[in-house]
Amino acid sequence: METCMSVPFRLRQLDHVVLRVRNVERMRRFYCDVLGCTPELDQPAIGLFQLRAGASLIDLVDVDGKLGRAGGAAPAAEGRNVDHFCLGIDVYDEEAIIAHLQAHGARVGESGSRYGAEGEGPSIYLFDPEGNVVELKGPPIPGSRINP
Repeated sequence: METCMSVPFRLRQLDHVVLRVRNVERMRRFYCDVLGCTPELDQPAIGLFQLRAGASLIDLVDVDGKLGRAGGAAPAAEGRNVDHFCLGIDVYDEEAIIAHLQAHGARVGESGSRYGAEGEGPSIYLFDPEGNVVELKGPPIPGSRINP
């Protein structure tokens, strides 16, 4: 395995993900009510609405706002602005997670064991109201991290 060149900093965690969205309120309800995010900072003058997701942030940028217009066309079935992002979760009870997501009308994708920042562990994909793919990843299997 090749080593990366030396950098003058150390990565710690996912800081934030920016999603360009068509309906800010619908997306805010999804991320807060379904996934447990909380409002962090609203900057409506530029079309930026930040949500706290644990130690990280999810920024919702209104495609019709000042920042959103600078990014081009709105996300659509043939052109997403994000492939997916992963949120680490403390407890992974797949049956309870699926029941919760379905109770909120969320479309659930595939589940399985996948490798992430903390190692191999259970995860499930779901889709937000505008088609962005979100991965919920449970705790890693002890000893599964390649570079501890």
